[in-house]
Amino acid sequence: MRYADDCNIYVRSQKAGERVLAGIEKFLEKRLKLKINKAKSAVAKPSVRKFLGFSFTGGKEPRRRIAPQAIARFKAKVRELTRRTCGQSLAQIVKKLSVYLIGWRGYFGFCQTPSVLRALNEWLRRRLRAIAWKQWKRGDTRFAELRRCGVGRDLAAQTAGSPHGPWRLANSPALTIAMPIAFFSALGLTSVAAPKTA
Repeated sequence: MRYADDCNIYVRSQKAGERVLAGIEKFLEKRLKLKINKAKSAVAKPSVRKFLGFSFTGGKEPRRRIAPQAIARFKAKVRELTRRTCGQSLAQIVKKLSVYLIGWRGYFGFCQTPSVLRALNEWLRRRLRAIAWKQWKRGDTRFAELRRCGVGRDLAAQTAGSPHGPWRLANSPALTIAMPIAFFSALGLTSVAAPKTA
């Protein structure tokens, strides 16, 4: 037999929370003979606690947000999916990645903090630009690819000869010109924001 092992109860004050927690613990342990994980039980502000990957913003009008731990797991999974890129084109990487993004968006895409989703979309594009930069490898190849993507000669030469690493250059003017949002949309990159229904 399985039992629910995670729940949140929301009350108006810290004092009320402590009273409710004591009552719930007594009921579960004495009446239902269930063991409570004391390490995971606490009275805290909704913005501090998480539930099924979500938490809440602070303030008078709390909004449902993605818990920081869930965002960290998202980034770790994306890094895992894009780590082994040898022999794969950017289009192939995007196709594989989008399978995961569609499922993730179905669960988290309707959070009430769209700025977080925009930031994650920007992070995804930056990671993919860094991958493309690594794949181009040599300075002359990088220069040629930047020029092919519409970057001016001087900027392309300056960027191709830069000593900076792929992650830093992935946010540079040259690479954002070469691979804008429309570029990734054409490749089929799934946005993590839920599509508008109206």
